[in-house]
Amino acid sequence: MSHLPQIDYDTASPEVRAAHDEEIRMRGRMTNMKRTLLHSPVAHRIYAEWFTLRAELDPVIGDREIWIFSHAISKAASSTIAITFFRRALINKGFDPNALELSETEALLEAFGRAIVVDSNAVPAELWTRLKERYETKVLIDLVAFAGIMLATAIFNNVVGVDFDPELEPFAEDADSV
Repeated sequence: MSHLPQIDYDTASPEVRAAHDEEIRMRGRMTNMKRTLLHSPVAHRIYAEWFTLRAELDPVIGDREIWIFSHAISKAASSTIAITFFRRALINKGFDPNALELSETEALLEAFGRAIVVDSNAVPAELWTRLKERYETKVLIDLVAFAGIMLATAIFNNVVGVDFDPELEPFAEDADSV
């Protein structure tokens, strides 16, 4: 059970309702994490910058690659909600997250995502060498910033104990959805 409540739209301030409505307009849905974050529209906006960075990375790093990267961060952070969110993304596109055959790029991104969480002070030099061979500096800046927001999202869910979204249940690691 969550340590902090979700907003009650009917009693929320006009500012909170406006942020809620904008989120629905832009993304078409509202997760339990977002309903909790909306107690602070500023915090919600900052976490929503995940989408801004994703758009910056999109021309260079495709959906499957970013889902694998995000899934690796989520797994390393032991964030059940985030893990399941990216499992759902993979499954909905026909991939089995339990049996992915990774391309060289996907394996690199998975290793980088894990390394960022395991010890951000000691990302192996070999990983950096391979990343710099593949990506321009701006892409790497955006990728690390994206990872930071992804990790912050996992931490928020873990620390607050955000209630698991019911629509994610069929995609959980112990579900029979694949």
